[in-house]
Amino acid sequence: MKKVTIIGAGNVGATLGFILGLQNVCDVIVLLDIEDGVPKGKALDMMHAMPLFNSKSKFIGTKDYEDTEDSEVVVITAGIPRKPGMSRDDLLTTNVRIIEEITDKIVEYSPDTKIIVVTNPLDVTTYAAYKKSGLEKNKVMGMAGVLDSARFRAHILEKIDAEPEKVKALVLGTHGDTMVPIIGQSSINDKELNETIPMDKINAISERVKQSGAEVVSLMKDGSAYYAPASATAEMVRAILNDEKKILPCSCLLEGEYEIDGIFLGVPAVIGKEGVERIEEIELTTEENKLLMKSAQHVKEQLEKL
Repeated sequence: MKKVTIIGAGNVGATLGFILGLQNVCDVIVLLDIEDGVPKGKALDMMHAMPLFNSKSKFIGTKDYEDTEDSEVVVITAGIPRKPGMSRDDLLTTNVRIIEEITDKIVEYSPDTKIIVVTNPLDVTTYAAYKKSGLEKNKVMGMAGVLDSARFRAHILEKIDAEPEKVKALVLGTHGDTMVPIIGQSSINDKELNETIPMDKINAISERVKQSGAEVVSLMKDGSAYYAPASATAEMVRAILNDEKKILPCSCLLEGEYEIDGIFLGVPAVIGKEGVERIEEIELTTEENKLLMKSAQHVKEQLEKL
């Protein structure tokens, strides 16, 4: 039985549950939240929609971790969201504490699960979940690169007329201001990006990608992005459940890859039924490598604050 638990039935968690239900990739989707009636109400509402999409997915809304037992994948979206003027780093201490409390309960009932962390600041909260869980490094990962790369593609598609599947874009590093758009691994119709878009516009797009989350927060006033984060997380969940062996950029524990050690950072990884099955080391330019090292240093500084 393919069972997925989503911790946090807020905007990201509930949207993720609905997307997974529409795609009919899970037998059971558990929405867990500390609010008593909220997860049950949302689960019931989603269940009512499934026949319209010929989906057999079943939903459970709960505040009891016993209902999460034997989950193949657990996604953690719980935590305090960003508000206007806040950076992802401002959430550091509170969200790490929340992640640690949740992780304890997850592994009690699903000791062999795979954990995907969505809560910001992403690379640090993923590290916290890994340390607290006691799971092998391949079973804990953070969702960031899929989202940031999708945003990169979206902003490229604003500038040109192309089929979405013909636009490739890659963002590595932190899920934050030091993320690294990899221009050399980005293309349109199999042509390098700068053959179609002038370099000054590419640089402008890259900067906008770095600020995309903050841009959404500033427009929404009282909330943060959830459609795109939920969609990106769903892609990772599908890759695990369907054993797709798909290369996706996500936050993984590095132990010497890219000459970085002991932290979680966004890199390309093969995602399958075992979680992070292999980290792909792609060729970077000297400047890209320098920026990736800067990104890694930022994560290390965050960890030191803890």
